[in-house]
Amino acid sequence: MIGCIIQARLGSTRLPQKILMNIDEANPTLFYVINQLNYCKKIDKLVVATTDLKEDDLVEEFVKNLGIACFRGSEKDVLDRYYNCAKEFEFDVIVRITADCPLIDPEIVDKIIENFDSKTEDYISNTLKNTFPKGLDVEVFTFEALEKAWTESKLSSDREHVTNFIRNNSTFKIKNYENEENYSEYRWTLDRTEDLEFIREIVKRIQKRPILMKDIISILEQEPDLSKINYNIDPNEGINKSKHEDKMFGDI
Repeated sequence: MIGCIIQARLGSTRLPQKILMNIDEANPTLFYVINQLNYCKKIDKLVVATTDLKEDDLVEEFVKNLGIACFRGSEKDVLDRYYNCAKEFEFDVIVRITADCPLIDPEIVDKIIENFDSKTEDYISNTLKNTFPKGLDVEVFTFEALEKAWTESKLSSDREHVTNFIRNNSTFKIKNYENEENYSEYRWTLDRTEDLEFIREIVKRIQKRPILMKDIISILEQEPDLSKINYNIDPNEGINKSKHEDKMFGDI
């Protein structure tokens, strides 16, 4: 079974409660992530994996009201949360999406799944070499690879960032999925208030669903100043923070 696990929590340090902030007048970020992924043809089941903290009761309530399964686990050890979620739902192949990607493109998700051979490969992503906008990040991997990472990884950053161990370990067979044109200069993820402003402006301009990468590119070609709204945000601040914590806690 191919299962998509959406990683979601309210306790973001950079933009707290961002996943329940409204993108339009009625619907928050998490709704958009789920709605976009519901258009995928290659995913058998969607699950939102949130934390076991009291504050994330709101996430579970919201998700269940949409008719989507919810799994709850460790706040900091996200790898453990993913592993136990995948195990509970008996996923053979896992698609990893984070809840700060409300403009995730279902067609791109399906293409990456199609390009993954679980018999000969452990992992595929469109982020090993960036050719897609930040915010269209997709990772696909086998349960066996996830279990090996869960068993063997020790660094705090590897426990927080689910696929770090897989991506950085030569024993895994991994590959990258690249776009024909390089759009990596664009940023469509949600980490800062500037990102929220940008995403709201995009959604105002596109009425059809799902929203696809080509639709947004078309808008930005007509209105290039839109991409300047959130252009100066460091794309690596999250992982850099984790590496700093590794040093603080003596992991490296």
